[in-house]
Amino acid sequence: MEELQRNFPAETKAEKIAKTNEEGLIFSENDWKTSIPAAVYQEGVSNLIASTPARIGVWRTGTRPLTKTMLKLQFDHAAAIDAVGGEVLEKSLAEFELFTVETCYENKETYLKRPDKGRILTDSAVRTIKEKCIHRPQVQIVVSDGLSASAVETNLKDVYPALLDSLKINHLSAGTPFFVKGGRVACMDHIGEILEPEVLVLLIGERPGLVSASSMSAYMCYRPRKGVVESDRNVISNIHPLGTPPVEAGAHIGTVLKKMLEQKVSGVKLEL
Repeated sequence: MEELQRNFPAETKAEKIAKTNEEGLIFSENDWKTSIPAAVYQEGVSNLIASTPARIGVWRTGTRPLTKTMLKLQFDHAAAIDAVGGEVLEKSLAEFELFTVETCYENKETYLKRPDKGRILTDSAVRTIKEKCIHRPQVQIVVSDGLSASAVETNLKDVYPALLDSLKINHLSAGTPFFVKGGRVACMDHIGEILEPEVLVLLIGERPGLVSASSMSAYMCYRPRKGVVESDRNVISNIHPLGTPPVEAGAHIGTVLKKMLEQKVSGVKLEL
């Protein structure tokens, strides 16, 4: 690891660990999935490993994990750190014509220590939203980095167009979408107070883990407003290429929003 850090100082933590195959410092996914050699019940072991992305059946050298297992663990941990500390590229937002506003999060350190600051928009953000957005839309779409900027980079290009198609199919109209930097889930309540949409969907980066650092969630609420409790929200989580497929999630979001509008309710009271 020290050699990696000396050779690649300008790269992200994940990139320092994951170099080219030619240099022998990166493995394919199949290489990382090391199974137990000469298992007594090989079929059962194979089925168990195939059933979960968890690190099971990785085997060992003596009492220690294999080198490739440790490198994969370090790579995934580094990717999670990069996801939290990263920024969503402006070109990714410009592709979908999303303008940016901010919460009162101040900086990444404060954002992590004070979740409450990520729930309230700045005065400047409130003014911008009022100036640029349609008031009282049927569906308001909001995107936020949350705890994983890479979730937006990875999934937005698939989930967002699928969501727009789903709204069209369900004969629903959308307001003016935008991006919230430093947002927490409950920022949708403040936005609800400002724009008064019938329903709001927030596409936000999930807390990264060692299985996926680019997982997104879609939180939905009927007439969001301050004081809404968590049981009044619906969520589709684990949206990423190896979890809930982004295109499938986008299509399903439209269906859920339609049911909210029909039943005039969301959360645990919604009948899906």
